[in-house]
This record gives sequence, C-alpha cells and structure tokens, in this order.
Amino acid sequence: MKPGRILVALMFVVGLIGVLVNGAAIFSRFLYTSVLLVVAAWVWTRWVSRRLTVERVSRELRANVGDVFEENYKLTNHGKLPAPWIELANLTTLPFAAGSRLFTLVMGKQTRNYTARTWLTRRGSFQLGPTRITTGDPFGLFAAVREIKPRETLIVFPMMHEVSSFPSPRGMLTGGQVIRQKSMDITPHAAGVREYVHGDAMKRIHWPTSVRRNRLMVKEFEQDPQAEVWIYLDSQEIVHHQKRHMQQEVPFHDMLLKKRPKIDLPPATLEYAVSIAASLAHYFIRQRRAVGYASAGQAFTVLRAERSERQEAKVLETLAFVNADGKLSIAGLVATQSALLPQGSSVILITPTTRPDLLHAVDDLLLRFLSPIVVLLDVKTFEGPTGTGDLVTALRERRVPVITVACGDDLSQALSEISSNFKLQELRAWQTPVSLPSI
Repeated sequence: MKPGRILVALMFVVGLIGVLVNGAAIFSRFLYTSVLLVVAAWVWTRWVSRRLTVERVSRELRANVGDVFEENYKLTNHGKLPAPWIELANLTTLPFAAGSRLFTLVMGKQTRNYTARTWLTRRGSFQLGPTRITTGDPFGLFAAVREIKPRETLIVFPMMHEVSSFPSPRGMLTGGQVIRQKSMDITPHAAGVREYVHGDAMKRIHWPTSVRRNRLMVKEFEQDPQAEVWIYLDSQEIVHHQKRHMQQEVPFHDMLLKKRPKIDLPPATLEYAVSIAASLAHYFIRQRRAVGYASAGQAFTVLRAERSERQEAKVLETLAFVNADGKLSIAGLVATQSALLPQGSSVILITPTTRPDLLHAVDDLLLRFLSPIVVLLDVKTFEGPTGTGDLVTALRERRVPVITVACGDDLSQALSEISSNFKLQELRAWQTPVSLPSI
C-alpha cells in the first residue's frame, strides 16, 4: 500500500475510534481531515487527468533499418491545477522505442516538449502509439490512467547496402530488337509523335514538329525489353531458416559522442534475402534500369517493371511486409511469370533453397532466352540443411552467374565481388546439363 494511503487510513481509524471512545475534538479533526483529503485527492486527480493532452509529431513516416527515427512530443496541462507528477509511456510495438518520460510538477497552462530518438532495427509497419498518460494527486492516494490511440503509422523499409557493381548480362545492354509497345517512360527508342493531351509532360513536347503543324505535338516512345531487370524473391516457408539470437538494445543517448553503431541483420535467411532484394532494386533503379519484382507468399505479388523513384518506393514498401509463409517454390514462381517476360530480360533469383527445383527454374529461363542470375544463401550457416555447394556446382556448369552469401557476410562486398564483365554464354536445350544434386 502507498505511504499516503497508509497515513490517511491511520488518521481515519484513529479519528473514528477516538470519536467513539473519547469524543475529543482532536479526534473529530483527524476524522474530518482524512475524509476531506480523500475527496480532494480524488477530485484533483480526475480534474488534472482530463485536461492533459499529448501530441506526437514526426517529420518522416518512412525510414530504413539502421536509420534514427525522431519524434517530437508535446505534453500540455490545459487545466489551472498543477499536476504533481505525470508519467508518459510509449506503448508502440517498435523495438526499443524511446519516448517514455516522467515529469514532476507540471503547472497549469504549462507545456513540456522533448524529442525522442530510436534506432530502427526491424522492418515492418509500426503504429506510433498508443500513448499512456498516468498522473495522480500530491498525497499519493489516487492515480488516473488515460490511453491515447495512435494516429500515425511508421513503415520501416529493409536495410539497404551499397552495391558498387553487379553482373550486367547481354540482355541488359541497350539496343537490339524493340518490342512495339508504347511506354509511359522516356526510352532510347522514339516511335513517333502525336497531338498533345492534357497531362502530358512538357519535356515530351517536340517543338520543331509543333511549330510546323501549328499545334502542340509530343514524342512517343517504345519499350526496350533488354533494359528490364526482374527480382524474384523466394518466400516459400519450408526453405527459410534462422539462428537463435537475442537482439540487444542500442540506446541513442549512449552514442551521442561515439561512432554510430552498425546494425546487424538478424541471422535469418529471409532478412538477408529481403535486404539483398532492396539493395539490388536501389542499385538498378539508380542505373536507370526498369526493375520489376515478384514473390509468392500468402499473397502473390508482382510489380511490373518501371524505371522511376516511385518504383523503388513501391518495391521497398512491398519488401517491408514480406514473410516466409508461402507454399509456391521458386520453380513455380518462375513458371508462372517467365512466359510474360520479354526476351532479353535479366532475372535475379534470390533464394536459400537446397532443392533441385532451382535448376529447373534456371533451365526454364535459359530456354526462354532470359538471363538468370542466382543469389544463393548458404543455408547451412543459418543452421539449415546442407546442399548449397552442389547447387553452386550445377549452376556454374550452366554458365549462370551465382553469388553465395553466408550468415555474417558483408552484403556490400558479397554482391559487388562477382565480376561485372561476366558474359552469359548461349546455351541450347541439348547443351544444358541435366545432373541434379542429391539432397
């Protein structure tokens, strides 16, 4: 029991017994004082609690793992009575979230401001709240609790690593046969001109033709299939593994005068695969390539190839919610999508599988004159089964670029190590090795 309640209870008991036994005036004062204290404390607590407000404002609601998320808090006491103490608790699901504070003696009509900073260590969607406000009376008799519902949601994108170079197969080079399909983006392939329509960009207007025809004319472009890059992420549940680990908190206030700490990826194949996909999407979009994305979890997700910053945002937001809960294998994913890809496209397969169906997927892509690149996670280093080495050997026999990533590897170095001058050789069906690794 709180000390204030013990004191008031003793005053009430002593006063009541004294009134009944002796009847002296001092005992009556004890009795009345204890009752008045209880009533005044209850009214004070309720009055102050109803007039407290909290505002949470953040400039950005999109961030990456490893960034510092800043949120400004504004606590205001709109009443005239002072609040002896106020406890503010941030109940968000964001790991190691800052923002909880304890304030003392917040006067009436007073405002307290502060900024909370949190290291972002996990991708996903996190509501900024709820926020719990607890306050009480000066005597410690009562406490009132209010919970404010969250109004905003923070989306944390996967961690991205800097990729300096990556294999550029022949299918990614400009030129070659053009598919006769109109493109909303500006490509190296001009198809003609047409009349201006409201909403067309000014940079697409062809001024010499507009002058000759005395009306605005805009340029049209055709798609270049050899500039497309597709990223296929294997989200089949049975192929992903992870090590046991306990994530440690990195308090921001302890790092103010130190070097910014390095946030390590959780030792899980899914987290490594998602980070690789995000890094490669950023790399190719920065190279002005048209990037597409496909994965098959509980929901089948396909983002058509585009070459804009908006496309990067869509890919990163999709990757923020990817889970290893799918049933479709990487071979099934390729089989459902490869027929829709234009010839000459590059397909990056990111998978931790040790099953031979990966070879079937690669063979399917080769037969359709597509250029596969495999990023293979060494699942044994994630406490998974063996078999990655056999797949690597079989892929190299097919002259397919393959990158092996182990748990704890520097992804920037691993993705940039393979020679960018690797040339994919022409393979026919009768030249493709058919040996499959044993599981």
